[in-house]
Amino acid sequence: MKTLYTAEALASGEGRDGTAISKDGKLSVTLASPVELGGDGAGTNPEQLFAAGYAACFHSALRLVGRQQKADLTDSAVAAKIHFGALEDGAGYGLAAELEIALPAVDRETAESLVAKAHQICPYSNATRGNITVDITILEVAA
Repeated sequence: MKTLYTAEALASGEGRDGTAISKDGKLSVTLASPVELGGDGAGTNPEQLFAAGYAACFHSALRLVGRQQKADLTDSAVAAKIHFGALEDGAGYGLAAELEIALPAVDRETAESLVAKAHQICPYSNATRGNITVDITILEVAA
């Protein structure tokens, strides 16, 4: 891989209950375990950050593919859900992802083609492929 950009961040404190700050200072968040995992939920958590990053990255890939194919991506959006859970073999914890796509200005066939191509070029999709389950659903298309 030819590196085009490197993001840097430092997490400190108690891991999931601490802080995370990007090297350039543009990101500075208080981290807290969610209530569902026994925390107080008073801050964001790594899964929320991953969900935001994956949604933004996939949407960017989708927009790129759409421009290349001259597709109308008016009001397009991507929502991401990141699931955290215990692995079935008891060897630790794992993640799974769901992406929900809205492409209200294109028909279903076009939407499916755009999403498939975006999934091939999105860096998050490439990083997770073969490592975690990623389910993609197209929720909204033109009638």
